[in-house]
Amino acid sequence: MTKEEVAAALDEIGTLLELKGENPFRCNAYHNAARIIQQLEDNLQDLVASGKLSEIRGIGDTMQEKIITLVTTGRLPFLEELRSSIPAGLVEMLRIPGLGPKKVKALHDQLHISSVAELQAACQRGEIARLKGFGEKTQQKILEGIAFLQTQNQRVRLDQALPLAEEVMERLRRVADVQDIAVCGSIRRRRETIHDIDILVCSSHPEAVMDVFIQLPQVEQVLAHGKSKSSVRLSGYVHGEKVSLQADLRVVTAPQYPYALLYFTGSKEHTVRLRQRALSRGWTLNEYMMGTDKQSIPARTEADIYAALDLQYVPPELREDTGEIEAAERHELPTLIEESDIQGVFHCHTTASDGMATLEEMAQAAQRLGWQYLGIADHSQSLTVARGLSPEAVRRQWEAIDRLNGQLSGLRLLKGTEVDILEDGTLDYPEELLAGFDYVVASVHTRFQMSREEMTARVCKALAHPAVTMLGHPTGRLLLRRDGYKIDLDAVIRTAAQHGKMIEINAQPLRLDLDWLHVKQARNLGVPLVINPDAHSTHELTFYRYGVMVARRGWLQREQVFNTRPLAAVLEELHRRKQAWLSNVGLAGKSHRRHH
Repeated sequence: MTKEEVAAALDEIGTLLELKGENPFRCNAYHNAARIIQQLEDNLQDLVASGKLSEIRGIGDTMQEKIITLVTTGRLPFLEELRSSIPAGLVEMLRIPGLGPKKVKALHDQLHISSVAELQAACQRGEIARLKGFGEKTQQKILEGIAFLQTQNQRVRLDQALPLAEEVMERLRRVADVQDIAVCGSIRRRRETIHDIDILVCSSHPEAVMDVFIQLPQVEQVLAHGKSKSSVRLSGYVHGEKVSLQADLRVVTAPQYPYALLYFTGSKEHTVRLRQRALSRGWTLNEYMMGTDKQSIPARTEADIYAALDLQYVPPELREDTGEIEAAERHELPTLIEESDIQGVFHCHTTASDGMATLEEMAQAAQRLGWQYLGIADHSQSLTVARGLSPEAVRRQWEAIDRLNGQLSGLRLLKGTEVDILEDGTLDYPEELLAGFDYVVASVHTRFQMSREEMTARVCKALAHPAVTMLGHPTGRLLLRRDGYKIDLDAVIRTAAQHGKMIEINAQPLRLDLDWLHVKQARNLGVPLVINPDAHSTHELTFYRYGVMVARRGWLQREQVFNTRPLAAVLEELHRRKQAWLSNVGLAGKSHRRHH
């Protein structure tokens, strides 16, 4: 089993134990172990084989045994017994907002409800309202939650939640006496998918802020309305898609604001570590203050709180308890990449294949972004569904790029391709044609059902090809739509390191592939990362910013991302790689590339 599969199994055990009414500490042990395994940077199978699993903080003897069994056998009798003892529909019921394991268990014990459909029917008959601990309001909220589940997933993508949050904050900023405002939670930490929006406001007149909040045009339902906290269901259209999710607003005073900002940003694991650090000094740390009953420690910013705890300031994207506390103790946190560091991108499509904008339109959009270069990487010939380019069409595009480069000012167009990795790991173009490109993005677009071993071998073989510059969207996943194909990413990253290949952070918000955990792993192995928008229109060029967010979560500095380099350095490196390959295969002098 992969570490992702092991983590999912442990998390499932924790949930199933909750549904059985087990001790909360035992349930949380499994959830915590799942998170630890998911965020491991080392290869889990190697840790098991070497006996070093016991060195992982938070993994006890009992948990070790179960993990080892999962890794070595691919199954766990304990989990299988749990599954058989609990109706599968109970887990589905947990997706209903406000319905936790205790209530689900009570519904099952008292009314023998085992599915969402049965729960909906019981609500409609009025049976839930008569149960102790439920009532009419709870019954109605359950019905509303079921209706919501039927029309919308519980989570939305970051690119959908962030604009909605920014729109709400822009309206709240206009309210008198709003001194400061921020989005918190998983949006501020730039998680790839979002459960709800948390907004924090600093004001001495919270009622006025609340009144405006609950009357915003985006509000489709008021869930709670209080003096300092309100909750609503927001609805709006982002990128042409309707988005609906819960938004919570909290209003605090100026002295409370930095503590509340820290607390509500999370993650829970990060803030627990900070509270433990405060306790070791005899202090309390919560969302309102830090200090003792007799003396509080004032802070104007979050940085002041970290400084009081003898820590370097930790950027929100790093607050996941994956080593940032220890690095902050040593004052060794990286200076993270910024959006302004990006000088150009390489993975973009035009109307020559499946893009919506012409070569000229894409170039003009890149100029408006202030970039020094734009790489065009239309699809290769076998991907007919995306109108992949024949060799003749490729040569015509090269000529068009040469003509346009003669006219452009301040921007250089680069000749690239997104070449398909075929089923056997070979590339979709012959070597003599590949020699004419400035760079090659190699990607998988077909045969997603291959076994993990076959897909890993397929991609690793392509990475070993000297013509390949970078690997595109390494897992093929589409967030909240489909999982990626089965692949051993640890082996892929090691292969990229071995052959000196780059790996793409595909910034298309549907993908965000490579994910931040594997970005961190690639960083530690010295693999160069490159942020690409996979743009199919001029607007999608701006998606690069979501790739920067992933890079920051993966601890990347500017120098660890290839396309932060200026044009001259990029051309020099691409030329060096190309000449090394051409000399080895005897194609030097035959390249169609015009050297700059």
